[in-house]
Amino acid sequence: MRILVTGGAGFIGSALVRYLVSINAEVLNVDKLTYAGNLASLKPVEGLRNYRFLRADICDRVAINEAFETFQPDYVIHLAAESHVDRSITGADDFVQTNVNGTFTMLEAARQYWSNLSQNRKAFFKMLHVSTDEVYGSLGDRGQFEEVSPYDPSSPYSASKAASDHFATAWQRTYGLPVVISNCSNNYGPFHFPEKLIPLMILNALDRKPLPVYGTGCNIRDWLYVDDHARALWLIVREGRPGEKYNVGGRNELRNIDVVNRICSLLDELSPNASHYGDLITFVKDRPGHDARYAIDATKLETELGWKAQENFDTGIRKTVEWYLENGWWWQPLRDRVYSGERLGLLEKA
Repeated sequence: MRILVTGGAGFIGSALVRYLVSINAEVLNVDKLTYAGNLASLKPVEGLRNYRFLRADICDRVAINEAFETFQPDYVIHLAAESHVDRSITGADDFVQTNVNGTFTMLEAARQYWSNLSQNRKAFFKMLHVSTDEVYGSLGDRGQFEEVSPYDPSSPYSASKAASDHFATAWQRTYGLPVVISNCSNNYGPFHFPEKLIPLMILNALDRKPLPVYGTGCNIRDWLYVDDHARALWLIVREGRPGEKYNVGGRNELRNIDVVNRICSLLDELSPNASHYGDLITFVKDRPGHDARYAIDATKLETELGWKAQENFDTGIRKTVEWYLENGWWWQPLRDRVYSGERLGLLEKA
């Protein structure tokens, strides 16, 4: 199998690439290497015969066309995206360019490539567009997002992903391009860029810096271990039905403050200090448009395709904290030169 993966130097993308290479698929990783793209996350597969890397922007139609024609993929898994909500609040343009225009470019390049395939290969080819549960907006105290839930994005990030989902659906309905969409809940695990909640809390705690929790910390997210997500994506691109959507969730709903407290407890156990890490928790002004609750109903994926998460939050967060304690070689250069833990997404006063 030949799989073209976009955004394979990012957090979820690198986990997917490592997994695909480990099962002997041939992988072409196409990544622009923005601030969040890190080739160090791919050291385990560097130099292997079934792994290739192409530095290219998904908005560059010429480069993407060439990638399709030279690699001749059987499947495409499109993950490349700007993904941090806080950054989208003060820099929405990058999100529109990459998430909307980049997805359009990928769809058009895939359509051109697919149209010229032989009938046998044409019937086999499939493209998976990877999205987020944030396109659905905010839930109340009850209920879960299902594949038929209406879109109601709250941030520039989620709006850009909602737009890209609609483009993917339209290309399947209008042109017959075999596209499948997945919408996942919050991922966590090793190699996660330090701006996101879990790695930020771990690394700030180790540096004895404040642990900033938005608002009252009562916003709820469903947490999905990244390796479980990688397995789901491989299953969906192979077995998912074109034109369908599949929600991917870990069935681990937790308040943000409970996540932070769990991290602090693990650090107290695994890297004890004179004072408790929980003493560093600091409540800060909430971010604009902060959705109250996300929860994914993954029943369709579990029943139709047979996927099930292997990690619960307790097992996954322990593995994650242990990994960060043991792999300073990966995260310390990022903290020193790319992102040191400062607050993002603050609006300037009018």
